[in-house]
Amino acid sequence: MFSLSRIQRPEILLFVMAAAMPLAFGVWQALLNNFAIERAAFGGVEIGILQSLREIPGFMAFSVVFVLLMMREQTLAILSLVILGLGTAITGYFPSVVGLYATTVLMSLGFHYYETVNQSLQLQWFDKEHAAHNMGRMIAIGSFTSLIAFGIVWLLLDIGKIDMEIVYILGGGATMVIAVFCWIAFPKFPQKVEQHKTIILRKRYWLYYALTFMSGARRQIFVVFAGFLMVEKFGFDAAAISVMFLANGVLNMFCAPLIGKMIGKWGERRSLTLEYIGLILVFAAYAFVDNPWIAVGLYILDHLFFSMAIAMKTYFQKIADPKDMAPTAGVSFTINHIAAVVLPAAYGVLWIISPSAVFLTGAGLAFVSLVLSQFIPMDPQEGNEVCWKSPRAVPVAAE
Repeated sequence: MFSLSRIQRPEILLFVMAAAMPLAFGVWQALLNNFAIERAAFGGVEIGILQSLREIPGFMAFSVVFVLLMMREQTLAILSLVILGLGTAITGYFPSVVGLYATTVLMSLGFHYYETVNQSLQLQWFDKEHAAHNMGRMIAIGSFTSLIAFGIVWLLLDIGKIDMEIVYILGGGATMVIAVFCWIAFPKFPQKVEQHKTIILRKRYWLYYALTFMSGARRQIFVVFAGFLMVEKFGFDAAAISVMFLANGVLNMFCAPLIGKMIGKWGERRSLTLEYIGLILVFAAYAFVDNPWIAVGLYILDHLFFSMAIAMKTYFQKIADPKDMAPTAGVSFTINHIAAVVLPAAYGVLWIISPSAVFLTGAGLAFVSLVLSQFIPMDPQEGNEVCWKSPRAVPVAAE
């Protein structure tokens, strides 16, 4: 006989929330470049400024620890989904430079607070043995609902000729409905370990911080300008962008759980080495691509490599004090967004001079990440956070 308690488990809540987030963010992402160019007359400088503004809530993610003084992580995650959905739903009704900036910041506040708390809950609720696989499953679930979002965008715009304003409402509204369902249907789960409610920086986490910083700097270049290149250089419309995202989502849906299993088998060091070598090649190729189909293939490859960033999370999970998960999630998101706040606007100016130079610097950042990844031990754990000489070297850690 079916029992409701069988699905009222922490991991199921994480899976449901993973399905909710892309419905709003996927619609926002799929429509952004076309809405910005067609309705708000954006150019490279404006899109760079918008993306810098979008990353400010991510830069402020450390403030999550102060919000957690007033509410539980589970409650904050659900509330953040509501804010994400609301910001997306109203975007279409502010077709101006200032209006798009304002709705983007609101949407981004919900998105980044959700991602910060969600990462903390993953590290607390998934056991270390199955964490990489479960994180891969979460990416697959997100990819599946992204498929739904991108498919609906394509059907409504290309087949139904529906206005973008309505599509924004549908995507944001769906996320808000699921968030309310999560609030009603799931109990408040007890914390296994009480989390620190202060900002924490530890010397022995320095390698994780460095990898996180480089990831944020490198990732922004691709996220901001790869899609923009598709529209500006190759003339992709919103429907075509949605189809590209659709193909990307299908591959991620099937590959992400396999990548999670691979990380569990290969270990973090080997997995991140493969990711960064692949990203160097992808960035370098994107700098000179003239064929739109090759550009699409590079975009999809980048997202597959991005799934391997799970290894950074599991590396931290293995070396960290369990009480540090929530505060470090906030700090790591802030570190991830230090460069993200500055780079998009700066590269918006560089884009006018040379789009190729933007992507070549991304290849350089991926190379630095590759060097850093070689310091990860083959068997990371507390007391064995960094390997200086050989894969099995055990350094003396400083707190």
